[in-house]
Amino acid sequence: MLGFLQRPVVVTADINLNVVALTALGLLSRLWRLSYPRAVVFDEVYYGQYVSFYMKRLFFLDGSGPPLGHMLLALGGYLGGFDGNFLWNRIGAEYSSNVPVWSLRLLPALAGALSVPMAYQIVWELRFSHCAAMGAALLVLIENALITQARLMLLESVLIFFNLLAMLSYLKLCNSQKHRPFSLSWWFWLTLTGVACSCAVGIKYMGVFTYLLVLGVAAVHAWHLIGDRTLSNVCVLCHLLARAVALLVIPVIMYLLFFYVHLVLLCRSGPHDQIMSSAFQASLEGGLARITQGQPLEVAYGSQVTLRNVFGKPVPCWLHSHQNTYPMIYENGRGSSHQQQVTCYPFKDVNNWWIVKDPGRHQLVVNSPPRPVRHGDIVQLVHGMTTRLLNTHDVAAPLSPHSQEVSCYIDYNISMPAQNLWRLDIVNRESSTEVWKTILSEVRFVHVNTSAILKLSGAHLPDWGFRQLEVVGEKLSPGYHESMVWNVEEHRYGRSQEQKERELELHSPTQMDLSRNLSFMARFSELQWRMLTVRSDDSEHKYSSTPLDWVTLDTNIAYWLHPTTSAQIHLLGNIVIWASASLATVVYVLLLCWYLLRRRRSICDLPEDSWLRWVLAGALCAGGWAVNYLPFFLMEKTLFLYHYLPALTFQILLLPVVLQHISDHLSQLQRSLFSALVVAWYSCACHVFNTLRPLTYGDKSLSPGELRALRWKESWDILIRKHQ
Repeated sequence: MLGFLQRPVVVTADINLNVVALTALGLLSRLWRLSYPRAVVFDEVYYGQYVSFYMKRLFFLDGSGPPLGHMLLALGGYLGGFDGNFLWNRIGAEYSSNVPVWSLRLLPALAGALSVPMAYQIVWELRFSHCAAMGAALLVLIENALITQARLMLLESVLIFFNLLAMLSYLKLCNSQKHRPFSLSWWFWLTLTGVACSCAVGIKYMGVFTYLLVLGVAAVHAWHLIGDRTLSNVCVLCHLLARAVALLVIPVIMYLLFFYVHLVLLCRSGPHDQIMSSAFQASLEGGLARITQGQPLEVAYGSQVTLRNVFGKPVPCWLHSHQNTYPMIYENGRGSSHQQQVTCYPFKDVNNWWIVKDPGRHQLVVNSPPRPVRHGDIVQLVHGMTTRLLNTHDVAAPLSPHSQEVSCYIDYNISMPAQNLWRLDIVNRESSTEVWKTILSEVRFVHVNTSAILKLSGAHLPDWGFRQLEVVGEKLSPGYHESMVWNVEEHRYGRSQEQKERELELHSPTQMDLSRNLSFMARFSELQWRMLTVRSDDSEHKYSSTPLDWVTLDTNIAYWLHPTTSAQIHLLGNIVIWASASLATVVYVLLLCWYLLRRRRSICDLPEDSWLRWVLAGALCAGGWAVNYLPFFLMEKTLFLYHYLPALTFQILLLPVVLQHISDHLSQLQRSLFSALVVAWYSCACHVFNTLRPLTYGDKSLSPGELRALRWKESWDILIRKHQ
């Protein structure tokens, strides 16, 4: 029984020393003097503030992408003991002693370092030679732009890592499929493919391009599996179900998990609260939650409320009125009612308070017990500070002549029909008798006489309207729109019938206690929608560029400049690698078209295995370049050179594949000459890397002449002259 103790326990392992050496070189190139410079470098000013928000658990909204990347950077800060107390307001600002610079930059650097051996593994899994695999890894190793981006608190290197991990995992899966389908390793690589794809999407929305590429290749392979008559129907079904779970279900679950952790961490009111709905704000600690804590849930006749427009564009605002009236005659000669102005005001103000009144009673207080307002009820809205009633009529609005003017007035002529009656329409109701609820209910106010709907037009009134936002009565509405929807944000039960006492009441805070919690899915849906629709700053930047500039490397970005010396860091690529990678892509496409034409004529220049390997390499590498590059031509946003780096990485992987393919079709003598040319070309790439190294690491003071020489065009000219 214990016989195994009589023999030594032996564990054998295959260790690829190439991978070990490449990993060591990758770590050395990315981690060397990682905390230098100890100053804010370019977009670190952007990501650093979000790290501080995580440390302080303050809610924020970033429309550039999902939260996984920010959380990984914050993890580095947490492991380094960062307390979040640093003002990220200026590029070049020196970091204080409490900022763990090395720790904050560690995860992007590790991702960049591990991309080097991963490039080797991908080319090897594509069944190309060790020389081709080593060539791909060495190119990733010495690419200056990839090194620069990986050594800073930025996310492109992390995105590239997960892109490559998704590709590598899928190739491992394909190779396991041939020999050990449904084995433990097969399941591991299949699951890891889905996890890596979800992480890529979770870092930046750009990751969805690689995810769709992997799904496309997997769909083609699944189609071939369906046609494989050697597999039983049950086996084929198991293959399809496994891929559906791993590549569709798991990424969705992972994506939701990223947001769940994000929302759990950011539980306190932060700088971007007002972008979110009242219900979302009330779910955060402090801020609106502190103001609205304990408000009555059900709106009753006599309730004092503030009404926030759900649309919130161009800025969040509240229904507002003040004693000033519309001008008798507008600048264009049109007349107005000259009644009290009604606007939407983007700040908290006592003039935002309204009283919900029963048209059949004169009381402006809540009865005991309160009588709730329900969907379909007719109400009047009385302005709290002026006691005038909300009204709309057949008078053109100031800036929207096709809509009705909205005003406040007192109708002393009782013989005139009422113009201040509004029907309450609860948009998100679950029943026809639903009660109007604080924060939770989204309502429309439909004018009884004209059927106009109270709407925020979004236009800014002139100076006579204090630049506040115009509110109109919309009669010719094509359908539902959020600009017509309002919700009660602050709410109290009115207790005083006298005006002076009521004014004092409106100035006092609410006191009652009531908890309102949104479900995770409700918060996730709102946050995701806001992230996708929030308008980013599309203004031109001095270092912005176009996608055409990237291929020719006709642009760079000055990341950092030493305040006293001329040492500096630039995002500048290795022109030999960039030009060669672009040329290799063109050569691959031309060869692929040639082979397809020949195969159409039933002339197979490549054996079937070699042909499938050639097509798969192109689908993943050339396809990876295309899906990560071409969509930028359709984007209306400020673009920078670093947006090209994920596409460039795929292009670099294709380069040694094309070189080996050409070499395999040469004679022995031609192959020797071609190998010598490849070695010389690699030497040129290494020389350019070494030449640009001072701008990559920023560790050397440069003279003005040296700086001019390091611009890639001048550097290329110098390199050509040296080899003539």
